[in-house]
Amino acid sequence: MLFGKYHIVIFTEGRSGSRNLRMRGWFGFIACVLVLALVACNVWLLRSWLETRHLGDDLRNADKTIEEQRRQLVNLVERISVVGRDLERVQSFDSKLRIMMNMEKDPTEAGSIGDRPGDFSRTYLPLHRQELAARKMLEFLTRLSESVRLEEVRQQDLLLALRENRDALSSMPTIWPVVGFVSSSFGWRSAPFGGRGQFHKGLDITNRIGTPIMAPAQGMVTLSGRDGAYGFSVEINHGSGIVTKYGHMQRCAVQEGQWVKRGEIVGYVGMSGRTTGPHLHYEVRLNGVPVDPMRYILE
Repeated sequence: MLFGKYHIVIFTEGRSGSRNLRMRGWFGFIACVLVLALVACNVWLLRSWLETRHLGDDLRNADKTIEEQRRQLVNLVERISVVGRDLERVQSFDSKLRIMMNMEKDPTEAGSIGDRPGDFSRTYLPLHRQELAARKMLEFLTRLSESVRLEEVRQQDLLLALRENRDALSSMPTIWPVVGFVSSSFGWRSAPFGGRGQFHKGLDITNRIGTPIMAPAQGMVTLSGRDGAYGFSVEINHGSGIVTKYGHMQRCAVQEGQWVKRGEIVGYVGMSGRTTGPHLHYEVRLNGVPVDPMRYILE
């Protein structure tokens, strides 16, 4: 039958006559195979298209999930970074108090916490290396947890020392004598009136003339009046070898021998004496030696 001959007669409706087609058996077999192959191919293509469409949807959903996880990771990193900065401020505050209380440096005091997690968000996350960022963040959290534990121990020791030295703490110049812009810090600087550099013994805090100046701690006024290039000045002896000086004032508000409390007004910002503009010259001396006032100010 495969090699036989077949006649196919085709009649057209409404017309007379017919058409006669001759076809060998093997040709019909091949035609059927081709039709079946074409149908199978179309079915396979349709199935592949449907699967690809589902895969595309899954891929888009996965991308959305990854992006959401990335945003959550960035947010977590930023929050951890804030905690790390807060801890560093507490450690700085602790160190400053220890200096003020003449306590030895704690051998358990931690140094830098290490890489800030905020660096991870800039370095790793844009590259979608979230697994590496997560490991880095876990390492940072471990160091942060250890630093918090050590800081808690140090704070307990410091609290005991403060309880035993309340009077000494009340005599420490721990607050700003006036709010303003620090135009010149403690240390070497260019001479304001020209010439060679000079060592600045305090802080210059700029503000408007007439701004009140407050005592940063309790103590006895030992000087109130003109003092050469410092102009109208006040000196306060706080005990324990600590003396503070306030220069270039508009006028003094206290008298020599007067006892003042922390926050009490001792004078007003001016530009008396040798100065280039209105400001307060603020000095702290320890046993007669000028020291950086920022050593005592608790910000």
